[in-house]
Amino acid sequence: MGGHGVSGLDPQISPAYAELQTPRVARERGMSEEAVRKLVAQCTSGRGLGILGEPAVNVVELNAALDRTRPVSAKGA
Repeated sequence: MGGHGVSGLDPQISPAYAELQTPRVARERGMSEEAVRKLVAQCTSGRGLGILGEPAVNVVELNAALDRTRPVSAKGA
């Protein structure tokens, strides 16, 4: 999963954006969508400023969890 911002990659994405990417990630990783959703939930933080801010998915942590669970095989190697 990944998010794109001004710097190229954002370290966090919204849970809604992660949900949009779940079917693609599950397909590419050979995982169930439910398994991907569980990892997304594990990598989602609450509101960063107490009652302010929005929940966010840490993309770095999520990608590491996906790699530990089901690495993507190198294509063409």
